Amino acid sequence: MTKLINEKKYRFEIPEGKKKERIDIFLANSIENATRSKVQKLIEAKLVTVNGAVVKSNYNIKPSDIIEAVQPISPRPEDAEPEDIPLNIIYEDEYLLVVNKPAGMVAHPAYANYTGTLVNALLHHSQKLSSLNEPGRPGIVHRLDKDTSGLLVVAKEDWAHAKLAEQFAQHTVEREYYAVCWGIFNETEGKIESLITRSKKDRKKFTVSSVEGKAAITFYEVIKEFEFTSYVKLKLKTGRTHQIRVHLSSIGKPVFGDASYGGRQIKSGSNIPGIKSNVKDLLDIMTRQALHAKTLGFIHPKTRKMMRFHSDLPDDIQLLIAKLSEPFSDK
Repeated sequence: MTKLINEKKYRFEIPEGKKKERIDIFLANSIENATRSKVQKLIEAKLVTVNGAVVKSNYNIKPSDIIEAVQPISPRPEDAEPEDIPLNIIYEDEYLLVVNKPAGMVAHPAYANYTGTLVNALLHHSQKLSSLNEPGRPGIVHRLDKDTSGLLVVAKEDWAHAKLAEQFAQHTVEREYYAVCWGIFNETEGKIESLITRSKKDRKKFTVSSVEGKAAITFYEVIKEFEFTSYVKLKLKTGRTHQIRVHLSSIGKPVFGDASYGGRQIKSGSNIPGIKSNVKDLLDIMTRQALHAKTLGFIHPKTRKMMRFHSDLPDDIQLLIAKLSEPFSDK
């Protein structure tokens, strides 16, 4: 079990005569201030064991089972504080708002990122945000990785949040991402389909799997090819954590600049004179993954009308594409 710096440990021995019950329900009722969703996250992070073995949330406890759980303890209060941080708001009404999140901004407070987040900015901007989430994540319906830029919808009302979340769960939300990735595709369009699960080597990362994980589907379309990279449009059928980054990396086409999934290593063309020095210059431009959530479409929870929003590529990706469009010179 992973060792955490700030943690609280629990140990339960199931007595004889205990009725059949899912472990996530049992722990939610047994740990003070716990919710079922929080318990499920602990189980997913492999912080819960039964008789020394990792289990899933649907495991049914039995008499004599020894359950051990580790709960991370936040060193700071969970409630986020309002901060006067500029927001690029694309649309806003009394029920929701759509924000164009810049790269480098974390969606909500978490370990090592308690200030400067989207939530901190939202709390300063609006007096009304949904409260369906756990404390510290008001209004957040879905997330983008810290270094992915682009569109997010935020809920102001709980019922609106629930309606939007239902659309994400049913995979009816339209999401288009644009990215620059390594390599040239054999087909100009296609589908990447796999299971995605948390990496056993690094808990902060994810990987494709043929035996475990959640189903994930990504559609891609090549917009333009360069000498050793491609500019692509990607549509999500599902919305797993790091899905696009993991899927592109799994087929040898990692997002350019992505430090976690191989995008800061030369994947092709390394034997061409001048390529290495040119790539270093490009990586200096693209200090994060070249991935942008460009289009977001959903049914408005109140009007029931289709809403579709688009955002321009940020300056760093535009500059990267411009440089890639130029012929490479030997150095």
